[in-house]
Amino acid sequence: MKGTNLAIGELGRRTGTKVETIRYYERIGLLAAPQRTTSNYRAYGAEHLNRLSFIRRSRDLGFSLDQVRALLDLSDDRQRPCEAVDAIAQEHLTEIDRKIADLQALRRELHSIVSQCHAGTVAECRIIEALSP
Repeated sequence: MKGTNLAIGELGRRTGTKVETIRYYERIGLLAAPQRTTSNYRAYGAEHLNRLSFIRRSRDLGFSLDQVRALLDLSDDRQRPCEAVDAIAQEHLTEIDRKIADLQALRRELHSIVSQCHAGTVAECRIIEALSP
């Protein structure tokens, strides 16, 4: 792969990332701007492919852009202890657990409302009643 130049569309296909998203990541500094060809097209290399794959995987796991930026910064120094990485991942996991708990409470509440529905008329609908002020 070394020395291989990828067009932005090919980089997008290989990583499952939209072209607009790649340009956005460049604008906000998550992805370095690539060299340009003599025709002024972007020419991405293996380092772009690897970094964008890292970003995509991090985003797929739900990390925020700020967390991704921090993880990228940490990953650039391979000799650093990984406590900071662990802290970011733990913070994210705690947030996921909170969201799951919120969704479970929401599900219980909605289930309770739906279970009160007896397929009558809208005038008798417990769901509409529960949603009304």
